[in-house]
Amino acid sequence: MGKLDQINDEIARCRKCRLGYSRTHAVPGEGPEDAEVMFIGEAPGFHEDRQGRPFVGASGHFLDELLEEIGLKREDVFITNVVKCRPPGNRDPKPDELKACAPYLERQIEMIKPKVIVTLGRFSMERYFPGASITRIHGNHKRIGSTIYMATFHPAAALRQPKWRDTIRDDFQKIPELLKMAKEHPVEEEQSTPDDEKYTQLRLF
Repeated sequence: MGKLDQINDEIARCRKCRLGYSRTHAVPGEGPEDAEVMFIGEAPGFHEDRQGRPFVGASGHFLDELLEEIGLKREDVFITNVVKCRPPGNRDPKPDELKACAPYLERQIEMIKPKVIVTLGRFSMERYFPGASITRIHGNHKRIGSTIYMATFHPAAALRQPKWRDTIRDDFQKIPELLKMAKEHPVEEEQSTPDDEKYTQLRLF
C-alpha cells in the first residue's frame, strides 16, 4: 500500500469529528502522487458524498472545463478539500471539523510536494492567506517554501453568481505561468525562525 493509499484508508475510517458519523463516503481526494498542481476546495457536496470522489457535481464539470482551457486534465492534477466529509446540508465546515481534517491535508501536501497549489473558495484560502478577502486577493499568489499558492473562487461560486465565471477563468489562465515560475525558480526549503516563517508567508509576489 502506497503512502497516499494509507492516508486514504485512514480518512475512510476516520471518526475524529461529527462528520465521520453523518457521511455516506469520505472523500480523500484523487490524482497522481507526483502531481505538479494541487487544487484544494472546501468540502464534499451531495454527489461527492455519494461517489466518494471530489468535484463530480456541476462545479466539477466547470472545473474540468477550466482545466481543459489551460491544457490540463483531471488525471494530471490532485484534487482534494480541506474537509474530507460532507457537512450536513452543505453547511459551512465548523472550526473543529477543519482542525480534525488539517493533518490529513498537510500529509497529502507533504507526500505529493506540488509545485503550485490553487485554493478554491474562502475556507481553503484562509489556511494560506489568513485574514484576507477572496474578492480582494483572488488571482494573487505567494511562495511558501518551494510551493507557489494562488487563491481563487470556488467553481460553485460561478454557478450561483455567473458574474464570477470570467473572473475564475482569468485566474486559471495564470496557472501555467505559475507552474513555469516554480520550475525555473525553485526555492529550497530552509529551517527558519517563527518570525522568518511569518515574513515568508505574508510576502506576496
